[in-house]
Amino acid sequence: MVTVSVKWQKQVFSDIEIDTSQSPFVFKAQLYALTGVPPERQKIMVKGGILKDDADWSTLAVKNGQKLMMIGTADEIVRAPEKSPVFVEDLPEEEQAAALGHSAGLYNLGNTCYMNSTLQCLHSVPELKSALLSYLDNVRGTGVDQTSHSLTVATRNTFGELDQSVRPVAPLHFLQMLRKKYPQFAQQQNNVYMQQDAEECWTQLVYTLSQTLTSEGSEPTASQMKELFGIDLVSRVHCAESGEESSEAESVYSLKCHISHDVNHLHEGLKHGLKTELEKVSPSLGRTAVYTRESRINDLPRYLTVQFVRFFWKRESNQKAKILRKVDYPLELDVYDFCSDELKQKLQAPRQVMRDAENAKFGLKVQGKTNSLKDIEGSSTSAGESSSMDIDKVDSSIPKKQITGVYDLIAVLTHKGRSADSGHYVGWVKQDDGKWIEFDDDNPSIRKEEEILKLSGGGDWHMAYICLYKARSI
Repeated sequence: MVTVSVKWQKQVFSDIEIDTSQSPFVFKAQLYALTGVPPERQKIMVKGGILKDDADWSTLAVKNGQKLMMIGTADEIVRAPEKSPVFVEDLPEEEQAAALGHSAGLYNLGNTCYMNSTLQCLHSVPELKSALLSYLDNVRGTGVDQTSHSLTVATRNTFGELDQSVRPVAPLHFLQMLRKKYPQFAQQQNNVYMQQDAEECWTQLVYTLSQTLTSEGSEPTASQMKELFGIDLVSRVHCAESGEESSEAESVYSLKCHISHDVNHLHEGLKHGLKTELEKVSPSLGRTAVYTRESRINDLPRYLTVQFVRFFWKRESNQKAKILRKVDYPLELDVYDFCSDELKQKLQAPRQVMRDAENAKFGLKVQGKTNSLKDIEGSSTSAGESSSMDIDKVDSSIPKKQITGVYDLIAVLTHKGRSADSGHYVGWVKQDDGKWIEFDDDNPSIRKEEEILKLSGGGDWHMAYICLYKARSI
């Protein structure tokens, strides 16, 4: 670290720390937060001329206590409107999106698109944001280490900045806490931070939040992550050779879509992912044997995460190679066929109510109980009103969550390139108004729904790596 002061116009900012292991762009992001001058407008005088974003600090001979000079114009302060108010409905589509408030973009701090895309997708879950808001800076639960606590606080603060800012956010503190908790994200090559795997970032962040948001120090959010993202699986483990059979139960935070030459659709990949082979010692045979594990979903979350297993380790090149095969995925995913018999039984009642409500909406014949639809539409005088209380009166067998097994796509994390540790990651998030936003680092842009379905692979374009689905409930 090098401590300097920076003179800008008539102001002098003292004791600014420069992390010389990171690119000068990160330093510019710090100055942006202090002055309001965007990095692209900053001209910082150093030895040899103007500081470039990709310059090597070791060649610039910046010393402790040195005074640097910056030239640049800050973003204009918002003034009272001189013209008459314009209604949102009258604005062009691009301005409408900004006025209606899709969240800000995130600056790339040097090969951090894997982190930015992960944050944007998880930021689309309002219940997660609410849980984080209840997490206190000065309260750390029993068994929660300091780095996990700090990363959770950084996540909360970054989400808050995304909601409050109309300009791109520099997630510097979050990046520092992520690298402190998980040093693998601080790997460097030739003194440059390396690209990382977005799925690893997603998995590690969700795991950390599952530990901190269920601690004693955050009682209001106890079990939130399990309820939001947790998937309970029951598995039958069978050895055809010995006839041995056993059952296992586990909780996971994502389903895997395995990709092979005969997988063309997400459903097929999920089916492959739920049936796997493993080798272990057979007690009856006294040696290693092949077992088949067939899993079924026994409990569903509010948000279902699906990972496309597109990368595998290639020994020849010593890196994660990518499977480019096109695998289509739906906007509406029904996982009923992957559920255990016990869960299917629980889902039947809410699924029937959902079908009856949909049929009634389109004027079709109701197949379920005649009084179910009346209760769904509400016992009040307002047509179309419904409540969970009314639904509970219909059939006491409907589970509390009232999840139907049907999910709607709300976010896609894509990768463009041939290796997980290179290329570019982008987050695509559905807004409350139905529009989709492509979060390409600090440059959000509006996309059409049909463009989202084209992210299925088959070439070098962006292709789905992680899909996030929201449960359709009644």
